[in-house]
Amino acid sequence: MDRKYPLSRVRNIGIMAHIDAGKTTCTERVLYYTGRTHKLGEVHDGAATMDFMVQEQERGITIMSAATTCVWRDHQINVIDTPGHVDFTVEVERSLRILDGAIGLFCAVGGVEPQSETVWRQAEKYHVPRICFVNKMDRVGADFFSVLKQIREILGANAVPLAIPIREGAEFEGIIDLVQMCHVRYVEDPKGTYPVDEPLTDELKEYAEPWRKNLIEAVAEVDEALFDKYCADQPIDVEEVRAAIRKATESQLICPVLCGSAFRNKGIQRLLDAVIDYLPSPLDVPPAEGTLPDEDTVVVRHASDEEPFSALAFKVATDKHVGKLIYVRVYSGILESGSYVYNSTKGKQQRIGRLFRMHANHQEIVERLYTGEIGAAIGLPDTVTGDTLCAEAQPVVLESIDFPAPVISVAVKPQSRGDRDKLMTALMKLAEEDPTFTVRVDKETEDTIISGMGELHLDIIVDRLRREFSVGVDSGAPEVAYRETCTRVVEHEERYKKQSGGHGQFAHVIIKLEPQEPGVGYEFVNEVKGGNIPKEYIPAIEKGVKDAMEEGPKAGYPVVDLKVTLVDGSYHEVDSSEMAFRLCGSMAFKAAFLKGGPQLLEPVMRLAITTPPDYSGSITGNLCGRRGRVMGMEAMGEKIQVVKALAPLSNLFGYTSELRNMTQGRAGFNMQFEFYEPVPNAIAEEVVIKRKKLREERR
Repeated sequence: MDRKYPLSRVRNIGIMAHIDAGKTTCTERVLYYTGRTHKLGEVHDGAATMDFMVQEQERGITIMSAATTCVWRDHQINVIDTPGHVDFTVEVERSLRILDGAIGLFCAVGGVEPQSETVWRQAEKYHVPRICFVNKMDRVGADFFSVLKQIREILGANAVPLAIPIREGAEFEGIIDLVQMCHVRYVEDPKGTYPVDEPLTDELKEYAEPWRKNLIEAVAEVDEALFDKYCADQPIDVEEVRAAIRKATESQLICPVLCGSAFRNKGIQRLLDAVIDYLPSPLDVPPAEGTLPDEDTVVVRHASDEEPFSALAFKVATDKHVGKLIYVRVYSGILESGSYVYNSTKGKQQRIGRLFRMHANHQEIVERLYTGEIGAAIGLPDTVTGDTLCAEAQPVVLESIDFPAPVISVAVKPQSRGDRDKLMTALMKLAEEDPTFTVRVDKETEDTIISGMGELHLDIIVDRLRREFSVGVDSGAPEVAYRETCTRVVEHEERYKKQSGGHGQFAHVIIKLEPQEPGVGYEFVNEVKGGNIPKEYIPAIEKGVKDAMEEGPKAGYPVVDLKVTLVDGSYHEVDSSEMAFRLCGSMAFKAAFLKGGPQLLEPVMRLAITTPPDYSGSITGNLCGRRGRVMGMEAMGEKIQVVKALAPLSNLFGYTSELRNMTQGRAGFNMQFEFYEPVPNAIAEEVVIKRKKLREERR
């Protein structure tokens, strides 16, 4: 069966925003008006199609990105609804990596909020063209033009309105379409609210003219013929304007801005039209680039069914009916059910089981996925997020996805012996789904330590363990996920020799540790010459080094940002073994690390505190007492100020309650991980002592 929609009529889009801006409500309206669903699902009723997890329905927030497909004006639109809470930023990151366009949603009252900035930067990182939708125009305090100004000033975007509201707040009744220059009035109908285009009155025309001029001037820069017509005051055709807007949007010279109220069913059809008219198809974005496996040779894959197959696995999910689902975006060629594909990241061939087109948590079986499509596959046990799937005869490794390191940890314990085995199995599945969630066992206390991006993130994990996996589990208090590194270059020689009858154990290694730039990570280099250590023992030495890095010698925290060089060594023909070299590698690393100026690192969070100006002095003073650094303040109108700051996570536990008490509940804040930095010596010593005491208590 051939593809139903040509590639030029395919759109891959995501909806991104700060929490509570109305993303899921907007997506529900998109599904309803495109005929994908036949009933409006409301977030506040726990009935939203895209929020299918129990935790999402109870809390009224999106936790997992959800994919669906709908049709508008004979175009296939693949939609991904993403979370707005900072703890689930991984879902936004992996979605934007594989999308061709995005809708940035903004609350008409809240404007550009902290997480709005974060997701906007993520979209810029992947060069994703965007259109903006100012939602909740019916709310008291709605101010379209204030939000427009914030998009320009805070996000640095060239925001150009394609529509402006006719009144705001409770009196919001419709919009003026600046492209067609008409009044869009909304009519109630038993099957929904539908737009009716009417001519502009003289009053509305006078209101719209300056904004129409602004639009034409903005897009005329990319269209010389349009610019000439505009300068000559000649009539400009609507299709000419649309073509110029599309060109300017795809090249990211402008961000078109629309407005409406998703909850009141106003503005959704115009938004869908804008997705079709202005956001790119897979043919309109640069071709996918990668490299040959184990080489730096650049390989290009053009968006075509005729090209060799290539796809990126961007999400792993566990479904209780079909098992492990791998979400993929096909960049070139065709993926067929039952075919063999090559995982070029792992160097393994795997057989595709069934293929699905996803609609939230429901699967529609398909025989093939074509270029530009997003779907899910089963039968790929070794594939994880970020892996490339391709044709083995013409391999390519596409750019993977980078994820931030976890910043907060909790110890979890099974409630019974029967829960013990189930716990680790469930945690491994959850870690496979979420690259920002990690699991490790403390070797000294035998505690299971789970780490994630925030308290809510780990709360959801523990709740899923209990509900989805039926594991009885207890969790401890949150702990900061410290890291360790060393500060100077050091070399160390280690001999491991053991004799206890029969064959002995012998290994000899010389290693060098070198600090790396923050965030660079770990690197292992083998410089052994002349076969002084046989090649088959080198991986064992590296494994020993990694064993030691899991729990650093200073305080038992993971070691980061080090280059480890194996300089030299020797072996014994009879007594040497992989185990001997693994133990020797671990011992060498620990001894070298302690000589290399060990240093404790702590996660620093970026905060954005929204407050009435009267409280900003108290807030900044309180932050300084928490080892915070105020980076600046921004006014959001006359009544709201945003305090931007950096502060160590260790000093932010309990901050929510204190901020509420300090401001009589009138301030709120958002925080997310920014970087790791050294802990001051005096505080580091306290952390080490406290850590040692805690581990002794847990034994």
